[in-house]
Amino acid sequence: MKKITRRQALGTAAGAATALGLTGLVACDAAKPSPAPDPKAQPGVSASGLSIPANGIDEVFEGRRIQISLAKGGGHEGHGLPAWPTIKIDGNELHIMRNADGTWVSVINHYETFPDPVAAARAAVRTLQGGHLAPFAPEGAAQ
Repeated sequence: MKKITRRQALGTAAGAATALGLTGLVACDAAKPSPAPDPKAQPGVSASGLSIPANGIDEVFEGRRIQISLAKGGGHEGHGLPAWPTIKIDGNELHIMRNADGTWVSVINHYETFPDPVAAARAAVRTLQGGHLAPFAPEGAAQ
């Protein structure tokens, strides 16, 4: 019959203690409710909770025209969620996506996250460096 060594016993005990400690930490963190954003508490925030005015944004940033509007039926010509922002740079749509943590990415800066669609649009303009944004055409869409 094989006997357990002190080293094995201490390793098993340390692993069990670590697992219990992490389980308690996760359970404690999950029990805390996260505060929901209140769009009414912040001026200039739309009903969707985004920091975009209801009438949209139309600005020139580094010589490029950025237009952001909240689509009534969802972004990207009616597909998506209600009040999803549609971003256009010089008239061409910039496809953006919202991450699970509330940050945003675009097809231009896909591996960099931004706090809101406005920051994503401005970063895309900086990254384009005067280049043109190719028109967005989802699969199966008529061109």
